[in-house]
Amino acid sequence: MSRREPRRDGTLDAVVVGAGVVGTAAALALAAEGASVALVESREPPRWQAHGTDLRVFAFAPDSAALLDRLGVWASIRSARAQPYRAMRVWDAAGGAPLVFDADALARPELGWIVEHALLVDRLWAALPLAGVQVLCPEQVVAIAQDDDAATLTLGSGTRLRARLVVAADGADSPLRAMAGIDSFARDYGQSGVVAFVQTERPHDSTCRQRFLPGGPLALLPFVDSPDAPVDARGRRSSIVWSVAEAEAARLLALDEADFRRELGQASEGVLGDVTHVSARVAFPLRRQLAERYAEGRVVLVGDAAHVVHPLAGQGVNLGLRDVAALQAMAHARRGRDLGAPVPLARWARARRSENAVAAYAFDGLNRLFSNDALLPTLMRGPLLGTVGRLPPLNHAFWRHAAGL
Repeated sequence: MSRREPRRDGTLDAVVVGAGVVGTAAALALAAEGASVALVESREPPRWQAHGTDLRVFAFAPDSAALLDRLGVWASIRSARAQPYRAMRVWDAAGGAPLVFDADALARPELGWIVEHALLVDRLWAALPLAGVQVLCPEQVVAIAQDDDAATLTLGSGTRLRARLVVAADGADSPLRAMAGIDSFARDYGQSGVVAFVQTERPHDSTCRQRFLPGGPLALLPFVDSPDAPVDARGRRSSIVWSVAEAEAARLLALDEADFRRELGQASEGVLGDVTHVSARVAFPLRRQLAERYAEGRVVLVGDAAHVVHPLAGQGVNLGLRDVAALQAMAHARRGRDLGAPVPLARWARARRSENAVAAYAFDGLNRLFSNDALLPTLMRGPLLGTVGRLPPLNHAFWRHAAGL
């Protein structure tokens, strides 16, 4: 496919700031629509190593995989290390029937994949040269100015980039969002997510499991075996995300491995038998954050720069990639024309903020409902899960929404 060169005055069609999963995907998606694109990043990511493991993993939805497939990188990711999951089981510590999603019942080969952050970034970065994306790294934006025709970014080195569209994908604490004058509203959950890899007595059976506890949800996500795993230990490796109060997270991190394994087994109700091994553990703070708007002039926000949600539904990166897919659709409709024109940008920004706000507040409500031991919520939530699980049309609708289908 043909890609445009910068205009004679050096003006690019787009500059993307931030080269994580969402930012790099945005650069590739815009380049795929023939746009001249530059990508600005403060540091080059380390190369992914098959014998290493990134504790940060994502539950990748089918529509996210479809986007990366269109960008020519999904096959490489799947062949390297992506764990498909064919079922999801969600239940509440207070009792009641579980909510179950099953690939066979939904006529799907799989419901999604568990993929490491480092692998995604590695493969996306590898695709940038072939896509014709100009990469400026290490660099950072120190100032932005806008006029009617374009935005001009000043970088730390003194380099200036002029572009019709600027995409801020520089994270939850986005400096570019602040430079553009866009406020964000945050709610600190007072929780941390404790993450680690674990080995269990029983196999995970390619099933994602989540148990709601009064202190927060515990997720066990199936993961690919380590290369040196013995045959009798295959299919027993999982990634955990355990959301707890900050003080409790500190206590869990301080436990020795045997005590942590015992407490994790109790918290998971022994669903996979004894926990036989735990990797290094880390914790990250949890919050809900929404930008008040997604566009200001020719600057748009995507991914964590626009929205941060609770990890209980595993939708954070999927929402960001849906921002990208919608941006690519807009670029396709305006192929060869100004990507920063105000009317299409405003339409894109309204649609994406509406969808992401609904998702963020829905996850917030679920966390409030399930992460407490008050009498009324406790009485409500078990039957609620059971009702969704027992009604196939409702079950299918919930899953299709989460899958972006």
